[in-house]
Amino acid sequence: MTMTTSPTPSGPGLGERLRTGFGLLGPRHPRHTLPVEQVDALTLPIGDDGVVVGVNNEGQPAVLGVNRPTPYDIVLIGGLWTAQVMALRSAATGARVAVETGRPQAWMQMVHAMGGGQNGLSVYDVGRVPPQGASAGTPVLVVRDCGMRPPRGRVVSGPWQSVLTLLPYLSPVAPRLLRQARLAGIQRVSPDEAAELGRTMGLSRTEVESLPGLPDGVTLWCTDRDRQYVLTQPTDAEIGLLGTPRRMD
Repeated sequence: MTMTTSPTPSGPGLGERLRTGFGLLGPRHPRHTLPVEQVDALTLPIGDDGVVVGVNNEGQPAVLGVNRPTPYDIVLIGGLWTAQVMALRSAATGARVAVETGRPQAWMQMVHAMGGGQNGLSVYDVGRVPPQGASAGTPVLVVRDCGMRPPRGRVVSGPWQSVLTLLPYLSPVAPRLLRQARLAGIQRVSPDEAAELGRTMGLSRTEVESLPGLPDGVTLWCTDRDRQYVLTQPTDAEIGLLGTPRRMD
């Protein structure tokens, strides 16, 4: 067997750099240059960071920034299906999901599909959610599925811990929850509920009139300054687990 020996590198200090593991020489290529007028071509379409809840009227992804360093409360007046899709997608982004519910059987299929509560989703009875220990490395979404009159929760929103409260319909506690919420989602409701929501949330006449006719899977998401209709399109895996979009449970 013959061995070839590479030429000994030369130059001031080069041998010392090689012996200590720094300054190894790589292949030499011409420098890459870009004219100033072409710099804009390098921009990338980067959107918000968060959970993709669907697409807006323009067909662009609608993203909710659920994992935040500040308290964040969300109210969804709508169906269980949408809340469960949001829980699944939040868990997929690395958040732990704690579900507080009076109907645990409605969540068991999700728990089993995600590894029996060991992979990001746990279910608790109403009023029995323990402290979650949320942090930047382990953000938490608490889903409160507690019916028309959810009691005041033991576990509230805080740094890296958002709370999503699901209301099947407008209820006497809804105005208080909506005032506290940073984000509200409204699905199909009755004309009387739509009129009440219009007064409570300052919705336009067009928005109020649209609410009783919203199709399954469509949510009007509202902040203090923005309104956006979003269509939640399930993946094949979500359809297999939760079925197709529906407003009623």
